[in-house]
Amino acid sequence: MPTLKEAWFKFMKRKEQIEQLKDMSLQELSDQADALKESLFRLKFRKTLGVGDTIKDIRRERRTLARVHTLIGEKSKAEKKAN
Repeated sequence: MPTLKEAWFKFMKRKEQIEQLKDMSLQELSDQADALKESLFRLKFRKTLGVGDTIKDIRRERRTLARVHTLIGEKSKAEKKAN
């Protein structure tokens, strides 16, 4: 079980990552999504081969990809509303 300090550090790191993603343009987010898909493919391949402990990494990449897709949807809606 993580300590309070460790949990707080993870929370702040995640919050910082979300802020960085929010500052990206729609094209940069799309590029980031493509990179995450590639990374996820490679991690799944490594898991199949049994190389290292990749389950946590896969979970992290999937969650980050979901965040990116959410931001892409939000920015697309905002652009359509502005036009």
